[in-house]
Amino acid sequence: MRVLRPLELSADPAALHARRDLLALLAGDAAYLPLPVGDPNEVARLSGALALGEPIDDEAALVVSTSGTTGTPKGAVHTASSLRASIDATASVLGGPGSWLLAMPPHHIAGLQVMLRSLAAGYDPVILDLAAGFDPAGLPALLDAMPGNRRYTSLVPMQLRKSLDDPSATAALADVDAILVGGAATGPALMARAVEAGLPIVTTYGMSETAGGCVYDGVPLPGARVRIIGPNDDGVGRVALGGATLAKGYRNRPDHPAFAEPGWFLTDDLGAVDDGVLRIVGRADEAISTGGLTVIPQVVEAVISELPGVADCAVFGLPDERLGERVVVALVPRPGHTIPDAAAVRAAVVDRLDRYAAPRDVFVLDALPRRGPGKVDRRALRASLG
Repeated sequence: MRVLRPLELSADPAALHARRDLLALLAGDAAYLPLPVGDPNEVARLSGALALGEPIDDEAALVVSTSGTTGTPKGAVHTASSLRASIDATASVLGGPGSWLLAMPPHHIAGLQVMLRSLAAGYDPVILDLAAGFDPAGLPALLDAMPGNRRYTSLVPMQLRKSLDDPSATAALADVDAILVGGAATGPALMARAVEAGLPIVTTYGMSETAGGCVYDGVPLPGARVRIIGPNDDGVGRVALGGATLAKGYRNRPDHPAFAEPGWFLTDDLGAVDDGVLRIVGRADEAISTGGLTVIPQVVEAVISELPGVADCAVFGLPDERLGERVVVALVPRPGHTIPDAAAVRAAVVDRLDRYAAPRDVFVLDALPRRGPGKVDRRALRASLG
């Protein structure tokens, strides 16, 4: 029986030191746990929770940490077959294999798959230096130097937003063959800006348990399956995912109920399938119960994100003696723009949604706290603003 080995990964353009291990991972010759370089506390946390150095099933090739909200990492166990199924399906949908630019942390599934897709196509990934954070100014030169007939990259919405504020980065991104955008919801206002700029955006939905994105622009990849569990009158229910890219289960929680049905993974996401297209509404575990009524944060965010001057926003609930929870929002202003006041925010929401969904408090921040590859950390917002 093989043991789980460390795979230290960094977004370091000076060297692709893990190339041999990544190729071994693709071949299914060993089992690896991706770990971030330069973060000893996170390395210790992941190593302990996911049993680094201990025996693991001989079919396992990868144990990748989830970016969930519980604080305890769960390790999705993938085989080389599930990883290759994801790589092959992505290539078929995008128009063929190609070289990839890495612009996100490589120890998360999204960044790791960027590297694996590029290596599977015969190219070393081009790596954007993230030592000082994401800077779109570095994109044009790297994108221009990428080899191959097809060039791809993957961004989270926050990176896309910053890139659109940089004319040179926007022009360079408009010249690639596809830009995968996932890790968090891409709001309608941001999507409209990207389309107007001519960027070849492909929105993705997936997670560590599905080897990354398994639904592109609402349509399951070849070999992926989607169904809705317990739909209400509007067709909205829990999203379940299955197919060739699915993990075998969790390393440290083999009896987790999310994998209770063989061949399926029950997510915490709420969604509906309209004419074969998956529409994500929000997360069941982030719903706000206010005065006995339920508010889905992402629905309210979609309205607020369209307001002039709003670069980013997050809706969440804070304790309230009368209502149980009250709806609030944290806003990040666009550079050089005036942020709308609380009355304007409330009016916009009331005009489009129910009155009870309108935020009662508005907080203005320089940036939103995030976890994983780009998800808003609502727990951190509640802790700091509650």
